[in-house]
Amino acid sequence: MLQAQLFIEKDEMQGAQPLYEYVMQFLFNQKIKGATLYQAKSGFKENEKLYKPDELFSFDETPMMITFIDDEAKVKKTLIELRKKTKEGFIVTHNVDVW
Repeated sequence: MLQAQLFIEKDEMQGAQPLYEYVMQFLFNQKIKGATLYQAKSGFKENEKLYKPDELFSFDETPMMITFIDDEAKVKKTLIELRKKTKEGFIVTHNVDVW
């Protein structure tokens, strides 16, 4: 099994739709075995400042992560199709064992 993680910001858009909603619907339509959307308390990118969106008067972009799992070939095919639709986000994959 392969797990993919997509790191995005809450305010990123895909057309008129929030990117995180677009990706979750895309994964659902691809019949991925399972996906979860996480909203972070803090995060940073290379060469950028530390984002703390929950702090009072913070206008930082909220870090988010979508993680999903399926057979390796299906995850790779899905990522290729997703990248054709959007170039946003940082994606990593991990081989995992399901218990």
